[in-house]
Amino acid sequence: MTNQEQIIPGARCQARRPIRVGVIGVGNMGQHHTRVLGLLKDVELVGISDTNVERGIDTAAKYRVKFFENYLDLLPHVDAVCLAVPTRLHYKVGMDCLRAGIHTLIEKPIAATISEAESLVNAAAEYNCILQVGHIERFNPAFQELSKVLKTEEILALEAHRMSPYSQRANDVSVVLDLMIHDIDLLLELAAAPVVKLTASGNRASADSNYLDYVTATLGFSNGIVATLTASKVTHCKIRRLAAHCKNSLTEADFLNNEILIHRQTTANYITDHGQVLYRQDGLIEKVHTSNIEPLHAELEHFVHCVRGGDQPSVGGEQALKALRLASLIEQMALDGQIWQQSDWNYQYLNTPLSTVSQ
Repeated sequence: MTNQEQIIPGARCQARRPIRVGVIGVGNMGQHHTRVLGLLKDVELVGISDTNVERGIDTAAKYRVKFFENYLDLLPHVDAVCLAVPTRLHYKVGMDCLRAGIHTLIEKPIAATISEAESLVNAAAEYNCILQVGHIERFNPAFQELSKVLKTEEILALEAHRMSPYSQRANDVSVVLDLMIHDIDLLLELAAAPVVKLTASGNRASADSNYLDYVTATLGFSNGIVATLTASKVTHCKIRRLAAHCKNSLTEADFLNNEILIHRQTTANYITDHGQVLYRQDGLIEKVHTSNIEPLHAELEHFVHCVRGGDQPSVGGEQALKALRLASLIEQMALDGQIWQQSDWNYQYLNTPLSTVSQ
């Protein structure tokens, strides 16, 4: 048997046949997973599962795949699954998949609690499975190009805004775990240093709400970078922006419009042939080219590539756990108004590797 023909540990897939994939949960995000998986090369969309039988049957018929009322019955037929179930079910369903040797992509956040997330990461290692978490903005073309641009810049501060009008979806978690966690993941990637200081505050749209709907947080990193994040479920327009204030530029990424602008202060006189100053340039704006690939398409292609080749995903369980730890602290700080920094126990907890915490 050649290397190309060998079965990858933790799965039942061979390189010369399509990767067999299923989708568990076909609500809003699960519908998109199902649609994109049906478009990918070398992927066989085997079936879907959902607790809403009518919705599940309709979706299965639309994509001409089999519907499984019980997701456990789907697992023997697939090599990998995409989980788009409510956050509270990530742990239970995810553990069942990993224990069955199924490579798993879980929508963000990885789990509802830190302990559940740690268990999922440990299970993926124990059963030799790929565990990828759906921090989809990592695959946004605008963020991909932003990362390249900032490699040549000295970052002073980062600023993220993620606003949405009120929606009935994802109401089982706060705005921190629903929206802000995207930018937490991105800022951790860009800053590439431990968090040493944190402040946060928030508000609810309704006094009887169980979750915060608006939260703003300020992070201090050990390398001196300062970051501010604001997330809202109650803003009357949709905003997805990230700005990097650098020593020699201001770089802005608009994830909705897939656009990156680099602002540079410069002075130059534009002179006529007769030596007269026509106008003075005070600044320069550069527009960076970005591709038009759909972020979910890129994310699922990456997942399939990892399943086929055994590579670790760019957003694996460890990275998602790190983001969840910080998100949980931001939520806690926003609720009680406390401030913590490097001398606190929380600092050690936030920056402790998984192997140490789990012991």
